[in-house]
Amino acid sequence: MKKDKKVAIAVFDIDGVIRDVTNSYRRALADTVAHFTQNAYRPTMDDIDTLKSEGIWNNDWEASQEFIYRYSESQGQSRNSFNLDYQKIVDFFQEKYRGNNFDGYIATEPLLLSKEYLANLTQNNIAWGFFSGATRASAEYVLKTRLGLDQTILVAMEDAPAKPDPKGLFNAITQLDSKIFNSDYQTDSQIGIVSNQDVDHTPIIYVGDTVADIYTVNKAREQKPNLNWIAVGALPPHVLTCSDKKQNYANKLKSAGAKLVIDNIEQLDSKLIGQLI
Repeated sequence: MKKDKKVAIAVFDIDGVIRDVTNSYRRALADTVAHFTQNAYRPTMDDIDTLKSEGIWNNDWEASQEFIYRYSESQGQSRNSFNLDYQKIVDFFQEKYRGNNFDGYIATEPLLLSKEYLANLTQNNIAWGFFSGATRASAEYVLKTRLGLDQTILVAMEDAPAKPDPKGLFNAITQLDSKIFNSDYQTDSQIGIVSNQDVDHTPIIYVGDTVADIYTVNKAREQKPNLNWIAVGALPPHVLTCSDKKQNYANKLKSAGAKLVIDNIEQLDSKLIGQLI
């Protein structure tokens, strides 16, 4: 038997949306770049925002490497001749971010939503899950340990290609379809997403804080145009303290394709979702 039809499906990014990573992921990124440039260069928040606005640097390990490469090029050294060990970058980053048994920067991250917010979505017939570029261990730390969510749909770094490739988003929707509708469905073998009448007529909202997140929705729409995709941008906390930075960041998300940009995820309540769809 099919379960009740949902008003909408909301899939959330985690970093910058569910938790504030200003002084964790971003701090670890800056530490990593400084370490591997012998403290000659440490990217600022604006530098990181500029890089991420290119839409392809969602993975902070890769972003760290790219900053190091670009710095070396600014010093007249070709990246092809620069001896850089990617695994050492990852290890150093993780030492700062995760630490030993999650006692690194990750332990200081402020949460941006409450468990009650998610319960309210459920009560208003809005299904939800998570698709993040964070590692599964990091994502589960915030979802299970910090928020106390046990049975949650989560697609993490290990489960899908990096954004803006939409396969991870498709994966999350496929899992949500199976959980929500409890109906027979067929999977598209090329992109791994369900095809049934329930999902085809249910608006799908993806909320992210970067241009890559918005591009992910654009690509999902290109590959599966029969579904009703909606991109929502959430402004990361570090831009909210300056009106110019806030407006500039919002403009980039809108230019990338966000239908709506919000200051905080809990603004996207059932009433606003109803207006959005």
